[in-house]
Amino acid sequence: MINLAQIGCGYWGPNLLRNFNYCQGCRIIGVADPSEKSRKNVSEKYPGLPLHKNPDDVLENRNVDAVVIATPARLHYTLTKQALIAGKDVLVEKPLALTFSQGSELVNLAREKKRILMVGHILEYHPAIAEIQKLFCVGNLGQLQYVSSSRLNLGKIRMEENVLWSFAPHDIAVLHRLAGSMPTHVMATGSAFLQEKISDMTHSHLFFHSGAHAHIQVSWLHPFKEQRLVVVGSNAMVTYNDIRKELLLYPHSIDMNNAGPPIPTRAAPQPLPFSNEEPLAVECAAFLEAVKSRNAPLTDGSSGLAVLQTLEALQTSMDRQGQKVLLSEIATKSAA
Repeated sequence: MINLAQIGCGYWGPNLLRNFNYCQGCRIIGVADPSEKSRKNVSEKYPGLPLHKNPDDVLENRNVDAVVIATPARLHYTLTKQALIAGKDVLVEKPLALTFSQGSELVNLAREKKRILMVGHILEYHPAIAEIQKLFCVGNLGQLQYVSSSRLNLGKIRMEENVLWSFAPHDIAVLHRLAGSMPTHVMATGSAFLQEKISDMTHSHLFFHSGAHAHIQVSWLHPFKEQRLVVVGSNAMVTYNDIRKELLLYPHSIDMNNAGPPIPTRAAPQPLPFSNEEPLAVECAAFLEAVKSRNAPLTDGSSGLAVLQTLEALQTSMDRQGQKVLLSEIATKSAA
């Protein structure tokens, strides 16, 4: 039985707590949150669960095997580091940290302490995303050409990190998985309307060695909610609409064997079935399996670090008004 503790139970934390409460093979033995309101909400739903104001109370508890960190992003690095030093396995919400340098330190620390470090990139555990990955693996889509991803909504507006850091990690993680690599370089722009220097919407372009190109649009200042992924391969195209829970395969083709311009041939979209299992439930189960087996999970620390490197490159491009930034620049800067 894995003894689990959670730090942070405000916005996303209750969802994690609910899923781990249903998981077999683990026992939640403590929750820490500085907010009296959050602790009260937990006590009402889980009577008798030990609650703490100070995270040190669970980090110093020798009975705790693993820690789930669902705090504001600015606390991820410090709390994850403390947990690893204390000998705990860690599931930390995205992003892993706020700089590539901090993320590298955490990954190295986890390796040194022989601890599981997993990052909550929930989209990688989504059954629809898994189906898209399978389509590439069996060759149905051909070679990846480009991806367009949009994550738009009215809120939740942050006062610390901008919308790129809040929304885009999910999409970046999926892009890395589909492309099979990190981008070689990126360009990004953003605009801040509500708060000074905190972008409310961003456009990001990612370029891969294979020639594939991806575009990510994120905004928390949008009139309606949209979460859509469009994946274009050399043989077919696929779209996933997370609002409608709709995965469609478009077997369109382009006739290149003529003397004139390429001629597209449209085909009716084909609905693709996928499991309705909650992605967060899959993620939580994956963490427990990693703790039990001591095998690295899908979204391990190295995966989270790769996302962090891409995020920092995109932020650097935004700071330079959309200039091209090489991913290698971020790693070089961190090593200096």
